[in-house]
Amino acid sequence: MPPSSASTTDSRSSASSGGVQSLERAFDLLERMADAGGEVGLSELSASSGLPLPTIHRLMRTLVACGYVRQQANRRYALGPRLIRLGESASRLLGTWARPYLARLVEETGETANMALLDGDEIVYVAQVPSKHSMRMFTEVGRRVLPHSTGVGKALLAHTPDDEVRALLGRTGMPAATEKTITTPDGFLAALAEVRRTGYAIDDNEQEIGVRCLAVLVPDSPTAAAISISGPAGRVTEAATERIVPVLQQVAAELSEALASTGPNAG
Repeated sequence: MPPSSASTTDSRSSASSGGVQSLERAFDLLERMADAGGEVGLSELSASSGLPLPTIHRLMRTLVACGYVRQQANRRYALGPRLIRLGESASRLLGTWARPYLARLVEETGETANMALLDGDEIVYVAQVPSKHSMRMFTEVGRRVLPHSTGVGKALLAHTPDDEVRALLGRTGMPAATEKTITTPDGFLAALAEVRRTGYAIDDNEQEIGVRCLAVLVPDSPTAAAISISGPAGRVTEAATERIVPVLQQVAAELSEALASTGPNAG
């Protein structure tokens, strides 16, 4: 005999008000802490989440005990070190989930496809599918580079406030990888404005002479991510750019949709 609608509703209510609801609330608080820069007070969390202080205090106490949050000397709460391991593992999986989309980029453009994240002040490559051409670009997964000389770096920073970009460049410096590398903050900010105008970023011989890269942001990614294609400048021409950029944007949109859905097998 099928359950009545009342009993079904009751079972759903009991499930959502038990451990699952507490888990949802805990992750919501962690995300709010991240949005606030990684450190907040209980009253701030209460105001932004709408949860009562006793509930937040209980959840935070549990997160502190697990090492995912730590309490500072000033009584405020900060994201804890155990989250680093989770983040690193998730970043590796993000690259794995992206590979079918990068493979499609290779099929449609003929060039090597990459995925990169902004990790602190650096760009880290988390996935790559190589071109089938004998002459092709290769970037080792896990390689770290400075953002000012890469297409993915421009794509990832294009919507970051200018003062934050200048602060980042001040920390990293702007060493020249080639004679075409942008080496001034004003020049880099002008390049970011061009990315916002066109919707894509270019590395035109700036990281390596003879190599051009085209990159776009993956919209609404759980963590800031960009995908790109790279190839010899003789193949990634202006004419090729007009053909390749719409493909990059379409694949980025589809990857974004897959990452937003539940489970790693989406898409």
